[in-house]
Amino acid sequence: MKNKFGFLLLLLALSGCLYENHPVTIYMIGDSTMANKPIEDNPERGWGMMLQDFFDGRATVENHAMNGRSTRSFIAENRWQPIVEKLKKGDYVVIQFGHNDESKEKVGRYTTPEEYKGNLVRFVKETLAHRAHPVLCTPLMRRRFDENGSFYDTHGVYPDVVRQVADSLKVPLIDMHRKSEKLIKELGPEGSKKMFLFVEPGIYASIPAGKEDNTHFSEWGAHEVAKLFVEGICEQQLKLRKRLKQ
Repeated sequence: MKNKFGFLLLLLALSGCLYENHPVTIYMIGDSTMANKPIEDNPERGWGMMLQDFFDGRATVENHAMNGRSTRSFIAENRWQPIVEKLKKGDYVVIQFGHNDESKEKVGRYTTPEEYKGNLVRFVKETLAHRAHPVLCTPLMRRRFDENGSFYDTHGVYPDVVRQVADSLKVPLIDMHRKSEKLIKELGPEGSKKMFLFVEPGIYASIPAGKEDNTHFSEWGAHEVAKLFVEGICEQQLKLRKRLKQ
């Protein structure tokens, strides 16, 4: 009997090791703050472009985020279903929308808070149905300071909707909204410019007049935001942290 029990423990240990070491894919769905960007003659980066650098060879990042997409348009354009069909046990889906969902003036993107909640619930439930792991992220802060140098938010109720969905469905939440707010405030009105796209004229042929953009990230900024996400992985004690480079 002892031998049988010992053999069963060995099998469980081996299966656990195999699970810990089998390759997983991290699918990223979201908007332009996360999306891949052209590298040549372009200073803009999405934070999803930087994430692979933090993982070892057992985790592969597939970034499906797209500029200008909301939860509504991402589904309507059939960008979600092909991901669902590829999901396998142990994969991860990182979900970060909100910037475009809240844009009332853009009819093709705008999603009411109720619709936004329903779409997030769909992403989560369909991910879980394939025995994969959803990770909800609140939308990232824009760089906004008033004339007195005080920081303010522009996202309204949308970050709280994400928090409510994560709480009600008991799935991991990485609060990129609060994390990015803390970083921007620490950097201050001037220091935070290096996180975003503040480009002098004449440096890039693609933007000869230069650019001031308080929403999208520089290469340094995107890397710092990816670090915030990795910090959240460790805080949430996700199994995914075991795939991080030491």
